[in-house]
Amino acid sequence: MTTHTEAAPPQVIPLPDAPRKRRKLTAYWLLLPGIAWLVVFFAVPMVYQASTSLQTGSLEQGFKLTWHFATYWDALNEYKWHFVRSFAYAAVATVLCLAIGYPLAYTIAFKANRRWRNVILILVIAPFFTSFLIRTLAWKTILSDGGPVVSTLNSLHLLSLTDAVGLTSGHRVLATPLAVVCGLTYNFLPFMILPLYTSLERIDPRLHEAAGDLYARPFTTFRKVTFPISLPGVVAGTLLTFIPASGDYINAQLLGSPSEQMVGNGIQKQFLNVLDYPTAAALSFILMALILGMVTVYMRKAGTEELV
Repeated sequence: MTTHTEAAPPQVIPLPDAPRKRRKLTAYWLLLPGIAWLVVFFAVPMVYQASTSLQTGSLEQGFKLTWHFATYWDALNEYKWHFVRSFAYAAVATVLCLAIGYPLAYTIAFKANRRWRNVILILVIAPFFTSFLIRTLAWKTILSDGGPVVSTLNSLHLLSLTDAVGLTSGHRVLATPLAVVCGLTYNFLPFMILPLYTSLERIDPRLHEAAGDLYARPFTTFRKVTFPISLPGVVAGTLLTFIPASGDYINAQLLGSPSEQMVGNGIQKQFLNVLDYPTAAALSFILMALILGMVTVYMRKAGTEELV
């Protein structure tokens, strides 16, 4: 009769205190450059900006910290419509970027072969090799009154419809809300496509095959499998598009008119033209607080914290 003896579990030899402390210190040393960068170029300027927003005075007499919180209310009251336009334009541009970018990212991830996939990705990021300012100025030519876009819209009688809803005026596109939204959509579209592609590319194609084996229609497969799994990419893309678009001022400055100015134009005006630094700093903090609040609510409603 043979007896089986159980093998003794392997013994875990604890590390000495000195190497353990050395490993912990190594992690902190690796974090030090990033922390120093954030302190010098983010925390310190934020504190200085907060101090500026609570000052009173003028450029000739100098500014003095007087804890004048009324500057925030005055700035918000004066530029409330700039905030409304900023968030409205950014929201519309984000929705358009999602509507344009998702099919393109889906095609790159699942339909294109490897060679064409690389070509399309290069075309997506190619605008980044050109100045943001030059790309926006190019849209002034594209949307000019005698350009092909306006001529085509006029021939299709679409400008009458956009005039009726307030997107354009006088049967022209340039210097209208539509022009600003077009510029925002074009300039920030890659920020939507790349996170979407990264999220979609990680989906196992066998999941689609399994859904087909279960007699799911293509739309059902997309609704039940593809879109829920790609939701982190949707969240990341919308955030990367909406946040910079809300603070943008180049598109409104070059493609719009004074009636289409966004809060970024107000901040630029106060900083560089009026030289009212407290109001400009207050506007910056209000914009940051509003965006932070909206992003927090959006993240909770989206139900995901995994950003791709």
